[in-house]
Amino acid sequence: MPTRVYLEIGKTKAFACTVEWPGWCRSGKGEQGALDALVDYAERYRPVVEAAGVRWPTNVTRFEVTERLPGGGATDFGALSKPCSLDARALSAADSRRLAAIVEASWATLDCVAGSASPVLRKGPRGGGRDRDEIVAHVVDAERSYFRKVGIRTGDRSEFIDALRRARNPVPVDTPGKPWPWRYIA
Repeated sequence: MPTRVYLEIGKTKAFACTVEWPGWCRSGKGEQGALDALVDYAERYRPVVEAAGVRWPTNVTRFEVTERLPGGGATDFGALSKPCSLDARALSAADSRRLAAIVEASWATLDCVAGSASPVLRKGPRGGGRDRDEIVAHVVDAERSYFRKVGIRTGDRSEFIDALRRARNPVPVDTPGKPWPWRYIA
């Protein structure tokens, strides 16, 4: 059975994101470049899924593109800008537990890698790039921003995980503004 993905397509970059596997999302030049990057990244993502206690799919090289979304400036900069329609599905208790387990395993992997990385990282060919602490700070800032989209005002990961495990509606019902779907946040 192919893995369902959606594409977000900008002018210079495209993202290929799996529908059921939070965090397994890669960018590339054009649709095929993004899909190729997704295949290349599969074995790096697999240990996270296994650490979450979730069974890895048997075929990670066959994809079914379920949706193509127009991207914008954020897409070309290197960030997703909108959820796909499948993110608007309700969550079962099993869905919520699975998503929470994968998010927790992702955080544990990041914490482990950051803890063993040199504080000063090799720069890119033109001298660009961030050092370890800047990368971690960027992730923490992004988490806080995402948490606010589901009504969590603190940067507390455990508060987010508890809310995700309880989530059944596609989006938080008691969050002001325009909340994001739980699946997209994960």
